Amino acid sequence: MRNFGMKRALLGAAIAALAMNASAAHAASATGTATAKILRQITLTKTSDLQYATIISGATASTVAVSTAGAASCGAGLTCTGTTTAGSYDVQGTNGAVVLVGGDSSVTLNGSLGGTMSSTLTYSSANITLGATGGSFQVGGTLSVGANQAAGDYSGTFNVTANYQ
Repeated sequence: MRNFGMKRALLGAAIAALAMNASAAHAASATGTATAKILRQITLTKTSDLQYATIISGATASTVAVSTAGAASCGAGLTCTGTTTAGSYDVQGTNGAVVLVGGDSSVTLNGSLGGTMSSTLTYSSANITLGATGGSFQVGGTLSVGANQAAGDYSGTFNVTANYQ
């Protein structure tokens, strides 16, 4: 019986040794690569406000439009004078990167003596590719002026955004 136990122990050791050698013979390895791309933080700076100039309201409702190039169109029954400008924004970031631009689609202007007006907003581009000196985009809009709109200075704020694509 003692001899049988010894044979069994030797057989177990031989099987274990073969198993270790077999797994080592079938082992494989590979390498991986870690990568990262760093973009400069975007800075967004307003360089001019969207300005509809001075408007004399009439007996009927109408609109005043300022294009993203700053050109004005004064609707029927209104008189428009003074300077108009599109809102303009400078974007700084990584040269060659594409930046998505946009923001609010409308803004409410509140009058200093009461009254409100609303304006839809338009953007000169949905995206820009930054150059060595950055890039820019403009915001125009169409202002809805009510019949006999209340006098006063009107203003409202809107948000614009710039994000890497």
